[in-house]
Amino acid sequence: MLTLPATAMRVSPMVIEMQTDGSASTARIEVQNINPGRLAFETRVTRADFQPDGTIAEVPADEDFLVFPPQGVLRSTQRQVIRLQWLGGPIDASRAYYVSVRQLPVALEPGEEGQATAQVQVLYNMKALVTVEPRGAKSNVEIVSARAADYVPPANPVDGSVGPAGPGVEVVIRNTGNRHAMTAAVPWIVEGTNASGEPVRIELSAGDLNGLIGTGYVKAIDGERTFRFPVPEALTGPVTVRFK
Repeated sequence: MLTLPATAMRVSPMVIEMQTDGSASTARIEVQNINPGRLAFETRVTRADFQPDGTIAEVPADEDFLVFPPQGVLRSTQRQVIRLQWLGGPIDASRAYYVSVRQLPVALEPGEEGQATAQVQVLYNMKALVTVEPRGAKSNVEIVSARAADYVPPANPVDGSVGPAGPGVEVVIRNTGNRHAMTAAVPWIVEGTNASGEPVRIELSAGDLNGLIGTGYVKAIDGERTFRFPVPEALTGPVTVRFK
């Protein structure tokens, strides 16, 4: 069997914040074909409801946006700007959506003459997080609790295997404002003691946090999220987490 490389794409930006009116009610997403073959794509919009445990419930919401163009075909290295226009009207609190750019199958080049091949094409589906908020909305974030907890790494997407558990910290964050919060946008400071009773201070930059918890999105109006991430050494006793 001959496995051919997928026609890969690049989508940017991956996080967009919009408002319900004014110039901020429109946004752009750029799609680029970064492989030699043609790239066919289509877009879909879903409303995203982030649960406290990090799972996300999605429902179709194409009617909330005008997306143009909704589909297209790109040659190698070609770019396409997709325009988003909010159509959902006034809202009381910010909402989260995913704009999915899904690669569609295209005809692949045949194998060499006389060579029996089975061609496999891997298709990409990339999602940009889009938030929409009313003018003047504000977040009100507090850290509810923090404690030492085992951290289990996510399963390997290829074979489903899971690595060994290690030391970690669990943090519960609540947002009572009418605007969402991207809590990974600012550094966090974790403090506690190690097994020897020595003080431990860990500063996590925005870059560190994006690798550990993504955007740290917490939805508006009594939104709550539980984040668990690894730390270099096991902590004992009280653990505190604060935003720098």
